[in-house]
Amino acid sequence: MYSYEQLHTFAKKIFVAIGHTEALATQAADTLISADLRGVDSHGIARLKGYVRLWEADRINASPNIHIIHETPSTATIDADASLGLISGPEGMRVAIEKAKQVGTGWVSVKNSNHYGIAGYHSMMALEEDMIGISLTNASPLVAPTFGKERMLGTNPISVAIPTLHETPFIADMATTTAANGKLEVLQRKKQDAPLGWIQDEDGTPTTNSHGVKEGGALLPLGGDREHASHKGYILGSIVDIFSAVLSGANYGPWVPPFVSFMDPVSDPVGQGLGHFFGAMRVDAFRPKEDFLKHMDQWVARFRQTTPIHPDVPVQIPGDYERGMEAERSKNGIPVLQAVIDDLNELGNKFGVTL
Repeated sequence: MYSYEQLHTFAKKIFVAIGHTEALATQAADTLISADLRGVDSHGIARLKGYVRLWEADRINASPNIHIIHETPSTATIDADASLGLISGPEGMRVAIEKAKQVGTGWVSVKNSNHYGIAGYHSMMALEEDMIGISLTNASPLVAPTFGKERMLGTNPISVAIPTLHETPFIADMATTTAANGKLEVLQRKKQDAPLGWIQDEDGTPTTNSHGVKEGGALLPLGGDREHASHKGYILGSIVDIFSAVLSGANYGPWVPPFVSFMDPVSDPVGQGLGHFFGAMRVDAFRPKEDFLKHMDQWVARFRQTTPIHPDVPVQIPGDYERGMEAERSKNGIPVLQAVIDDLNELGNKFGVTL
């Protein structure tokens, strides 16, 4: 077990070692380790080696000039200057929040970025201002569209955070695939198979081989197959891709530069880097804030009162699992797989940092 502070300090030192300022490294570590704290192990410290690999491939700019290139009172497009998405993502959300403070809502697209960690980190920033937060990003093309063999989309997550008055906030954070690729990586480290419906092989046949994507297969859209409404997952992933990349000028579809090491870099990009999309909404732009927050409390409380199918398995509110994990791990520490520890020790030896 490791404490949040141990993992955060290690990640921060690695980010400094590859050229980031203390401030940028702190932000990157904040974003990254929030995933481990909230139980999303696939997107936390286990990804640190991957970010360093991108830096070594000259795909990460450690001294970026993140700047607005197009703007209206309620919108902005940001050029992330090949920065870590762990840094440009929070900056994009801050701009959206500031615009919402001024005119009611703020909408920001980001291009020329990289993987930004968990989508929920960014949407949750709006909760501090009693705003609704929205966070989208496209990602490495690992997903085949319904009826297709080719990898055309990323896991393209959606996160929406909605404030409450006294109840726990509503925090949705989900991939638009049946499972994120990071969960496959966890299964691979544990030498376990994947559930049927997560992956198809290179011929388009469903498989439980957790290495199936590495071997030429693809992740499946949310739903798994047409019979189970995978076309809806395909549509959701496409919407995220368009909002994040076509709107901003980033790469989209199969041209998104891959985060994963088993895919070759894109040779014919149609845009710059990968893209994100952020939204912030002041609820008092629609109705009195107190009325909204009270009704959200009522909404949450009523759903918690839903009669469960099994008495010992209550209905949950989106965000409950992550809140529970955060409470447990803040108290008892964060478990890290041995394969990940080995990767971290390798990084530590390379950059003179002790875990």
